[in-house]
Amino acid sequence: MTGNVNRELSSWLMSQRLEIERVMHARLGAAAPAASGPEAETLRRFRTFASTALMRGEAPRPVFDGLRPNERRVMALLTCWSESATELAGPDRQIVRASLAPLLDAFRLAIRTTGTKRKTSGRPRATRRAITAAIDRVADLFFALDVDTGEILDANPAAGAALGVARDALIGLEFNAFVPTDSQGPWWTALDSIAEGQETHTFLASMQDREGRPIRLEASASHYLRSNRTIALVLARPATKVEALVEAVVETLPSV
Repeated sequence: MTGNVNRELSSWLMSQRLEIERVMHARLGAAAPAASGPEAETLRRFRTFASTALMRGEAPRPVFDGLRPNERRVMALLTCWSESATELAGPDRQIVRASLAPLLDAFRLAIRTTGTKRKTSGRPRATRRAITAAIDRVADLFFALDVDTGEILDANPAAGAALGVARDALIGLEFNAFVPTDSQGPWWTALDSIAEGQETHTFLASMQDREGRPIRLEASASHYLRSNRTIALVLARPATKVEALVEAVVETLPSV
């Protein structure tokens, strides 16, 4: 690409910022980043990084001062932002996709490098995966939930597909974002039971996808302790009886 094309693309991305974010929020629904907060700030810094790289013809070092981005969650959001921009580009979509791809890779590498440096001074906010890749092949919906906060620590592709959101975009969100207000009781009862030491808890529950469509589930939650943190491992499937898969899930977990 020529420098002029790069500069034009940079200007276009900035002029279309609000429209790109509108499309992104429509794609993510409840998984979209809050208007203010660390994720929105990380997205703003990526826009600045991308604009500067396109204008100068070389990528500057991304700045993460004051932020501890979760790589999986942030890259899912930025990928959605890139796809939204590509969608809006119409006949120029291939140019936009090809231009943003290396910038996304450079930003991801910078997050990983920053996270590595932080390990010597403290634990980064990004949570290590609570399960191995084996659970990704399970057809049931899987969530690893912090029993105290309801935060989604991990999920599998089946869960993302059911909710209409990329799996990694779910990481770090409060689980209730996908549970109707009048259906939250069974979930919190299950988390309370797990927090109090009950090994398993089977229950009927409801969720909703990013467009608000209800999903009726039969679920099973299991107790898992990692680094003195209690985690609920939830397996759920719509309209069918939940199988006793918890032991198989626990066997795939990394040792502490």
